[in-house]
Amino acid sequence: MDPRMIHLFSYYRDAELRGASLLLKLIMRVDDPETQTKLSLHLADETRHVWLWTKHIADLGCTPVPIDDGYQTRIGRSVGIPKSLVDLFALTVVVEERAQQRYIKHAQRPDVDPQTLHILHEVTKDEKWHIGWIKGKLNELAAANGGPEKALATLERYRAIDREVFADLEAKEREAFGFSFSDNVAHPLP
Repeated sequence: MDPRMIHLFSYYRDAELRGASLLLKLIMRVDDPETQTKLSLHLADETRHVWLWTKHIADLGCTPVPIDDGYQTRIGRSVGIPKSLVDLFALTVVVEERAQQRYIKHAQRPDVDPQTLHILHEVTKDEKWHIGWIKGKLNELAAANGGPEKALATLERYRAIDREVFADLEAKEREAFGFSFSDNVAHPLP
């Protein structure tokens, strides 16, 4: 197995693991029962995604590679500590959108093996629901805490940070593979 692919799958696993950690922070700060229920299901999905990537790596005869500079770590360093629930929900929207976009781009490549494609479809399916409900909760929170303009400004600030972080990761990926899995044009692995 190409060790670069194990590294890539470990990046995906790390992003899901750190996404679950962000949800744990949210679940400890929100009191209303409906949001607790949705966060619990969302957290279950994220940990299932961690397991899907872990099992995929194990099925390939390997173990996950420790990732100390993944997407979530980098965006966390750039964003700092979110101060409000609006900040936490906005950050969750942005990282979920990035995950969905990345998985869709990767799945569109014609050279993806069937098992990886299956996992990409499974996680993408969940990301759609995640983004929808988190955006709804963000709008609800923003209406009572500064208005929709505050939420939009927070989203735009985090999206700008996301674009910088992801561009750095794509550059790193191009160094390793000669292309990015987010590119529209298919490139077979050299």
